[in-house]
Amino acid sequence: MAERIVPHFHNTPGVGVIEIGAREFMCEGELAPFDHPHVFLDMGDANEIICPYCSTLFRYDPTLAPHAARPAECALPDSATA
Repeated sequence: MAERIVPHFHNTPGVGVIEIGAREFMCEGELAPFDHPHVFLDMGDANEIICPYCSTLFRYDPTLAPHAARPAECALPDSATA
């Protein structure tokens, strides 16, 4: 199986801010069946971006690995997308 290149994140816990280790990623809102359309977001040179669907604020943290998040449960595991 090919490794997923674009990190995927969700906000099922309903937190206001998710810190992530990537500037380009996919937000799916909550886990299925309560997810919103999966949207690919690109921060560019900024350190924050708000998802236009769920209004979650994503903040870039260079100390995190690209597929990591804080809170950790907001990072979608590879097995969930297989």
